[in-house]
Amino acid sequence: MSRITRPLGATAAVIAASLVLMGCSSAEPSGEGAAAGEPVVGGTLQYLEHQAHTSLYPPAGGFYPNGGILNNITDRLVYQNPETLEFEPWLAESWESNDDATEYTFHLRDDVTFSDGTPLDAQVVADNFDLYGLGDQDRALTVSEAINNYDSSEVVDDSTVVFRFSAPSPGFLQATSTINSGIVAESTLELDLEGYGPGNSDAVVGTGPFTVGDEEIGASLTLDAREDYAWAPESWDNQGRPYVDAVQITVTPEDSVRVGALLAGQADVIRYVEAQDEPQLAVDGFSIYAPQTNGVNNSLSLRFRNPLLEDIRVRQALLAGIDRQEVVDTIYTDNYPLATSVLSSTALGYLDESDALGFDPERAEELLDEAGWTVGSDGIREKDGERLTLVVNEAAPQPRSFEALTLISQQLAKVGVDLQILKADAGSYAEAILDADQVQLYHSMVGRADLDVIKSQYYSSNRNTLLNWDSSDDSIGDAKLEELLEAVSTEADPDKRVEASQAVQRYLIEQAYVIPLFEEPQVYGASDAVHGLGFESVARPSFAQTWVQR
Repeated sequence: MSRITRPLGATAAVIAASLVLMGCSSAEPSGEGAAAGEPVVGGTLQYLEHQAHTSLYPPAGGFYPNGGILNNITDRLVYQNPETLEFEPWLAESWESNDDATEYTFHLRDDVTFSDGTPLDAQVVADNFDLYGLGDQDRALTVSEAINNYDSSEVVDDSTVVFRFSAPSPGFLQATSTINSGIVAESTLELDLEGYGPGNSDAVVGTGPFTVGDEEIGASLTLDAREDYAWAPESWDNQGRPYVDAVQITVTPEDSVRVGALLAGQADVIRYVEAQDEPQLAVDGFSIYAPQTNGVNNSLSLRFRNPLLEDIRVRQALLAGIDRQEVVDTIYTDNYPLATSVLSSTALGYLDESDALGFDPERAEELLDEAGWTVGSDGIREKDGERLTLVVNEAAPQPRSFEALTLISQQLAKVGVDLQILKADAGSYAEAILDADQVQLYHSMVGRADLDVIKSQYYSSNRNTLLNWDSSDDSIGDAKLEELLEAVSTEADPDKRVEASQAVQRYLIEQAYVIPLFEEPQVYGASDAVHGLGFESVARPSFAQTWVQR
């Protein structure tokens, strides 16, 4: 049975009184910081992770604990500079594509080896993308959501590989820079899904600056520096082996324990600093990093095919009835800017939709009245004997999801909507979130520094967060939305592709399919003894240039 938790009785004022808001919304650290000298080589970086990783199959790298490991044991064909979002050579020295983005050619470096000693060549690169682009159902290995319209590869010679697509795939170059396209050895490509799982992590062999060492399932994993690493992107200061000898990743779910360990000097870096814990680190000797995720904002997706949400007036009422500014001001810090669109303001193709996202409870009530929902004796609206009760999921990976949804439920109650919260630890949670009759509002986000990110979130054969595609009868509820999303991933002209993304953003808000909440960062805490801590374009940690001055 699904576990539904009704909102707590705490008022917004009580929650707000418990927070001191501060923040720095960038990948640069806040705090005084210690002056850094020459990099120190050696030692072990102690890194505390909020959750255990679940898979090292690169297309599963979207889950941050997975991606945090993959980012350090695999390289990509192309490097996306996290500051400029421009592309730089990495495993590929150069590349070109045809005018309609249906063919890409990559020219590889000839000095790269996997950590098992085998060379990187065009054949293994082709085999990687054949798997990521086509998947393998027999081994339960899915197609990468970053790759669209993949058809085939051709090995021209040892250092040249061509990829072809059945339709334009303008996002493919950026896809080759993502965690989802981490290059692994032939031995790794032979694994099934279980082979990529915890307990077998050292079987995932990459060309990256680290290798997987000791592992205790669900508890810890060691990344060991690779002594012979020598093919970093040109923009990296460190062109050789990592400065640290190892990174000890320890799974520490309890927020207070992670923060306490950092403050006590038992940890060097921690991921997932909750907003209410940031003030504890706003002291000398500690820094907060809050790199943005450059993609679809932390949002509520409204499953419009459910009978309660079929009427656009009901969806518009939900949008107008939520005071998003109060949520941000009460629950979060300055590191979590109010969303002004479906996409982050730092995302490619961002379109400012602020004017359509205003808080207007009076208008919300008018819309519900027009839709035939009348206020009942307990303040909750009713229609034809049915209460206006909706369910939203607590999103465990998202910061303070339960607290935010609790406040939102209180706000909606004022306009007559009963919002219940499905706890993330409910026994049937995984099935419930895929059923619009059980979960009508879906809380989530997705980071990717490419225009295709909006398709990844809402398209029927990708994450399908709106449940526009109904798996029970293979039907599509809104064919226009599908067409708009397809245009983003198939339009070869860069300017027209931006226009296609903005058309989707505009349509999602016009139809009140999405309620954007805030721009989500990944928030890390670090001792000021840590230097050179880096992040890739959607905020996963990079340790190759990190060193510790104890």
